[in-house]
Amino acid sequence: MGARGALGRLLLGLQLCALTRAAYKIWVPNTDFDNADNWSQNRTPCAGAAVEFPADKMVSVLVRGGHSVSNMLLPLDGEFVLAAGAGFSAADTSVNPDCDPGAPARFLDPDRFSWHDPRLWRSGDAARGLFSLDVERVPCRHDDVVFPPDSSFRVGLGPGARALRVGSVWALGQKFTSDEDLAGFLASRAGRLRFHGPGALSVRPETCAAPSGCVCGNAEVQPWVCAALLRPSGGHCPPAACRDALRPEGQCCALCGAIVSLTHGPAFDLARYRARLLSDFLTLPQYQALQVAVSKVPRPPQPREAPGEADTEIQVVLAEPGPETGGAGRLARALLADVAEHGEALGILSATFRESGAPVGDGLHRPGSRVGLASGLAAALFLLLLVLPAGALLLHRAGKLRWRRREETPLGFHNPVFDVAGSVQQPPAPAPTAAESTSQSYFVNPLFSATETDA
Repeated sequence: MGARGALGRLLLGLQLCALTRAAYKIWVPNTDFDNADNWSQNRTPCAGAAVEFPADKMVSVLVRGGHSVSNMLLPLDGEFVLAAGAGFSAADTSVNPDCDPGAPARFLDPDRFSWHDPRLWRSGDAARGLFSLDVERVPCRHDDVVFPPDSSFRVGLGPGARALRVGSVWALGQKFTSDEDLAGFLASRAGRLRFHGPGALSVRPETCAAPSGCVCGNAEVQPWVCAALLRPSGGHCPPAACRDALRPEGQCCALCGAIVSLTHGPAFDLARYRARLLSDFLTLPQYQALQVAVSKVPRPPQPREAPGEADTEIQVVLAEPGPETGGAGRLARALLADVAEHGEALGILSATFRESGAPVGDGLHRPGSRVGLASGLAAALFLLLLVLPAGALLLHRAGKLRWRRREETPLGFHNPVFDVAGSVQQPPAPAPTAAESTSQSYFVNPLFSATETDA
């Protein structure tokens, strides 16, 4: 009952946060005993099983139900938090023949959860059709961080290269809004069981009051965010399904779609523009499959930029669900047309966009395209060989082209360029007139000269 009451107070506080434009991130994984994801066999220990916890790890474990075990290896430093009606009892392994006593249930490493892993956080203001950039999926500097009071947890604070700064921290039913109170909790035994690592955590309750939004502030930790996100794939991004894929600011890997960049004035309202996208565009059938991320990001330096230009911009990322839809490019052009018509009312000064290339395997790059190209060239060459003799025959019949029989054709002739003495003597050319070019040079080909004589 206490946990449910704390959760109710927590949800009320989160609603107040939403009214003040503060976002919040909720921690997802837990170290609960009854969570199958925490066990080596991907299931909770069966009745009569042997249970083992890592001996050298600190952990807090919430137990919700009753469990019968044959034996249990406990950690050197840890705690069990028993819910109402929860507990442990000894059981004979022969009671449950389906439970293999030779394969103990092992609790997985509780230190495997990292603060910087975007997969381990859930945004409190998520909406259908919207997604967050990778660096914005972990808590930003203005966010309220929530650890649900009805679960146990343990989180690593990272390598300590940079202090983690957030707006506030909710943990064990308490809200910490000052560094002094938070530091006291982290140093306590309850805090050490739940937070570990050399990283530091600080709170500064600064509300993002700008209607145009605030930059997340996680650019410095993006390498750790991407390393945690890509660890299951060996640190490598999956191949993009399109050519010339785009990598938005704050994203770890390139994606297929389009990016619209907006420069704005003081009248721009980020929440209102995001709502406009949801209601006026993403509800249309041709755009419903797209995923959109809208946020304020640092603006890349521009060439020939005047001093005093804004160093931030609004980035609208339109991600394709597949490689061949093309909806992102169409929506990007629709948004530019919308800016051209309503930009002044929306507080938007200018808009540009970039679009990814064709799907992989499209056009001449599709499998088998080289064979098709070679076949086309062969067909063109064959047609050329047919056309040339036919054309020569037509010219001959029209009197435009003459030839001799092989036995009547001279076997050679003197080239006047290389044999001046053997060349045919020509009368001196008349002096050029003003309208004629004086740079012309020519020589007479005796083959054609003889032909004309025969004519």
